[in-house]
Amino acid sequence: MLEARAHDQLKALLRHEGAGRWPHHLSLTRLVGRSLRRQDHTLVRLVPGTDPSWLIGLLVPLALSEAPLALVVSEPLRQRLLRVELPRLKAADPDLALPCFEGDDPGDSRVWLLNHQQLVQAWQQNRLGGRQLVIPEVEQLDEQLRQALEIRLAPEHWEQLRRAHPRIEAALLEIHQRLNQRILSHPRTPDGLVPIADDAEAPLRHLLALLGSLPDPWQRWREQAGQGWTSMAQRDARLLQWTLQRQPLEPLQTLSGLLQQRGAVLIGQLGPDSTAPALLGLDPDVCVELGDPPLADPLPVYAPLRQPLPNSPDYSEHLLSQCRRLVLGQAGLSVVLLDDNLLRHRLASGLAAEFGRRVVEETTAPDSNGVLCCRWRWWLEHQSALPLPDQVIVALLPIASLEDPLTAAQVQRLRQQGRDWFRERLLPDGLTRLQLGVASLRRHGGRLAILDGRLRGRSWGRQVLQALDPWLQLSRLMPL
Repeated sequence: MLEARAHDQLKALLRHEGAGRWPHHLSLTRLVGRSLRRQDHTLVRLVPGTDPSWLIGLLVPLALSEAPLALVVSEPLRQRLLRVELPRLKAADPDLALPCFEGDDPGDSRVWLLNHQQLVQAWQQNRLGGRQLVIPEVEQLDEQLRQALEIRLAPEHWEQLRRAHPRIEAALLEIHQRLNQRILSHPRTPDGLVPIADDAEAPLRHLLALLGSLPDPWQRWREQAGQGWTSMAQRDARLLQWTLQRQPLEPLQTLSGLLQQRGAVLIGQLGPDSTAPALLGLDPDVCVELGDPPLADPLPVYAPLRQPLPNSPDYSEHLLSQCRRLVLGQAGLSVVLLDDNLLRHRLASGLAAEFGRRVVEETTAPDSNGVLCCRWRWWLEHQSALPLPDQVIVALLPIASLEDPLTAAQVQRLRQQGRDWFRERLLPDGLTRLQLGVASLRRHGGRLAILDGRLRGRSWGRQVLQALDPWLQLSRLMPL
């Protein structure tokens, strides 16, 4: 059987290379081999922050299988596969060389390497055939598919529509001016995104409904309307321009049938509270959790009992004062995580006045004793390319803000269904991001500081601390 062959091959490979750092290589290989043979749906949940060496346990059964596959990866993972893992397989045994076709027409190639945009296009054009899906980053699947399905109307597209239908020029200009006034006068938002309400979009929707054929992307914009989609504008305050965006709330519902009538192996770094499988509509035949061994040393956590809440007037000064104390005397890298752009710029300026050029924002080349201020998303995307930090300072917990139009639309839908939108959606997603963000401290040591007063001032703060178990309370600051 495929499971036994993959087990033996991987065992020999690991023995040849020396003991692996991850204890579940053989279990993962047998699970993947079984799923490929049975063509069922298998979900493997890894602990957030799992060492990326687990990938070898996935690739060995893929190399030995004869089934046609579609391997869906993000760009960072694609680069790791091509530069590290696939050469490693080939060097270990020529029989394990995994042939990967990259392009639009794989023909009879056994393994088709796709990104999420290509996956959507292949599904829409019915080019997947009977290929089984292998998705090793299921924690990113919802966001990646949403971005792949996103429809954007840039400023030049309005001129394109006017040229295609010159008789609507006056009406189109009036609609554009109304939207322009509404978007540019909207209060500042953290990411420059402005929600577009149904009533604001209604004139444009009604005008497009009267027209015949439309140039792309207007045709897709007209087709993808309804409660399953939300609209927003990305504003550029410097150029006084904006781009309309439309995204699906639940991408897999939009791609209904993508996982049906075909096998699928789904692997993701999902915390125990993660609701990603349910949100994606996944109902796997097999669901297995492969956890890390118990940690010998608890994570040192500095979280004072009495801290102001983020919306209090003295929070900014509290944040700067605490960050000064935390950075003082540190010989290694300090990472400050904060999504609020205005507050992050202010904090970085205050720290730079104290520590000079050591303080930088979102750069992959900080000083060895630098202070790196960045957003959560940026940190999760780039932490593998950065030096290991001595401490991570969580200025604000990664709980999605209702100022984000997509989050607001998702919450509104849950409210209409009478569900607890915070504990069902926002909190579990935030806990998973927190666990991923501090994974390097778990593996290599360091200190975690949480300066968000909600940790102690809200009842759900206990769940945050439970997600960090095991941890050790630091009652006072001392240099590491």
